[in-house]
Amino acid sequence: MITAYVRLEVRRTLRDTGFAISTVGVPVLMYLLFTNLGGADDSAYRTAAMVGMAAYGALGAALSLGTGIAEDKSTGWLRQLRITPMTPRQVVTGRALTGSVVVLPAIAGVLLAGGLANGVRMAVWQWAAVAVTLWLGSLPFTLLGMGNGYRLTAQTTGAVNVACNLGLAVVGGLWFPVVLFPDWLRTLSEYTPTNRFAELGVAVTDGRAPTAAALAVLACWAALFGAYAAVSYRRSARAA
Repeated sequence: MITAYVRLEVRRTLRDTGFAISTVGVPVLMYLLFTNLGGADDSAYRTAAMVGMAAYGALGAALSLGTGIAEDKSTGWLRQLRITPMTPRQVVTGRALTGSVVVLPAIAGVLLAGGLANGVRMAVWQWAAVAVTLWLGSLPFTLLGMGNGYRLTAQTTGAVNVACNLGLAVVGGLWFPVVLFPDWLRTLSEYTPTNRFAELGVAVTDGRAPTAAALAVLACWAALFGAYAAVSYRRSARAA
């Protein structure tokens, strides 16, 4: 039953033209612009920017799950799900699994742009490892999007997700290298989930394992956002 539900939600999401443009088209375009304006030909920068923009695309795709949840809540779809044989746990699990699928096109799109358009070269295992680490590392943002969707109205969720997307992307260093930040902002960035999220992929491109600090920070944010999603779901169930 969960498999059928996830398949349905994935089809609904991927058929949305706006989703494809905002989560795949925009990160790919930004990546190509940032790395080719001015005729710069720095392979290390193009590789690092590729990871950052792939992470940015995954972040947007994961958060967009919350917008869909909020819209479903306003149309009564969540109420209909509650009268099906699916348990609340299965519904939430299904949504989380949907988020783990819909982030893949965003990651793949930017990685393809890096390899085909920008000439980024890595070993086959590194390409696969970057994709897998970014895929797994996107979980905290899926949980954040779910929490927003269950707690807020559709209109408010859209605005909050945009704010989260832009704020986390900029402060986390997904758009610009952290070395350009002032010291205080660089220190703050190290504690953001997006900075550590991108670090997972950068570590792989450098041929090393992610640091324990990166994994610890991401785990803490995943636990926090997971608790937020659970509380938000229970609140929405009581309000229904």
